Amino acid sequence: MMNNANDNNTNETKPPKQSQLKHFPVMMFAITMGFGGLTLDYKKAIEILSFSPLVYKMLSVFVVMLFCVIAVSYVCKICAYPKAVLDEFNHPIRVNFFATISMSTLLLSNIFHEYTQVALVLFILGAGFQIFIAFYAISYWLKRDIEFAHSTPAWFIPVVGNLLVVTAGAGFADHYTLMFFFSLGIFFWIILSAILVNRIIFHGMLVQKFLPTLAIFIAPPAVGMLGYLKINHGEFDYFAEIMLNVAIIFAIILFALARNFYKLKFFISWWAFTFPFAALTLALLTAYEVSSYPPYYIMGFLSILLTTCIILFVAFKTIQAILRGELFVEEK
Repeated sequence: MMNNANDNNTNETKPPKQSQLKHFPVMMFAITMGFGGLTLDYKKAIEILSFSPLVYKMLSVFVVMLFCVIAVSYVCKICAYPKAVLDEFNHPIRVNFFATISMSTLLLSNIFHEYTQVALVLFILGAGFQIFIAFYAISYWLKRDIEFAHSTPAWFIPVVGNLLVVTAGAGFADHYTLMFFFSLGIFFWIILSAILVNRIIFHGMLVQKFLPTLAIFIAPPAVGMLGYLKINHGEFDYFAEIMLNVAIIFAIILFALARNFYKLKFFISWWAFTFPFAALTLALLTAYEVSSYPPYYIMGFLSILLTTCIILFVAFKTIQAILRGELFVEEK
C-alpha cells in the first residue's frame, strides 16, 4: 500500500512525456530569437569590436540545432494534439507568439546571409508566414471582443516581425516590397505603443507572468532603425537617430523598473528579456559603424556583455525548470 501511494505521488509530481508535449508552448521559439539575436550581435562585433569569430561560429551552429529541436517538438505537438495548438492559435495573448516562428526563421536568414540560396529560402518562408500571422493577428484584434487585460506588449511581436523582414530582405526583395513591410511595422508600432502605455498606466500593471514582456518595448524602435538603414542606403539621419534614442529610453525605463523583477517567479516569458536587448545591441553597434560616434561604441560594448549575461541566466533558469518538470505543465 505504501509503495502504491508513493507511486501515485510520483505520477502526480512528474507528468508523463505526452502530457509535457501537449503543453509545449509556441513561446519556446522565443528562445531561438534570443540566441539568434545574440549570434547577430557577435557577428557584428567581429567588425566593430574586433571580437574573435569563434563565438559567432559556435553560436551559429547552436542556434540551428536549437531551432530544429524546438521546431520538431512543436510539429510533434501539432500531430499529436491539434486541438491544443488550435487553442493557442485562438488565444488572445498566445496567438501573438506564433510570430516568433517567422521571426526565428528571418533571424536564421540574417545569420546565414552569405549563403545566398539557404538565406533566400529562409527569407521566403519567414516573410511568407510573417505576413500571414501579422494580418491574422490584426484581424483577430478587430473582430473579437478583446478585454483590456488581454493587451500586453506581446502584441508587438507580430509588428516587430514585419520590421525584421526588412533587415533580412536586403538583396532578396525590392525596395517597394521592403517599404511595405516597414510601413506596416512602423504604423502599428506607433498605434500599439499608445494603446499599451494607456493600458499599463491607467488600468493596472501587468500580471507577474507577463511583466518580462515590458522589455519588448525596446525591440520595435531598435529593429526599426536597422530596417530603416537598409532601405535608406545606410544614411543615419534624424529619423534613424530618433528610433535608436527611443529604444535607449525604453531600456533606461526598464532598468528603473528592475526592482519589480527581483522576486519574480520564473516563467517561459522571461525570454522576452533577451531578443529586445540583443536588438538594441545590434542597433548600437550599427549606429557606431555608420556614425563613428564614440558613446555608441561604449554602449554597444556594454550592451553585448549585458545581453550575453541575461541570455545565459535565463537559459540556466529554463534548464532548471525543465529538470524540475515545471515548464511544460498546464497553466492554472
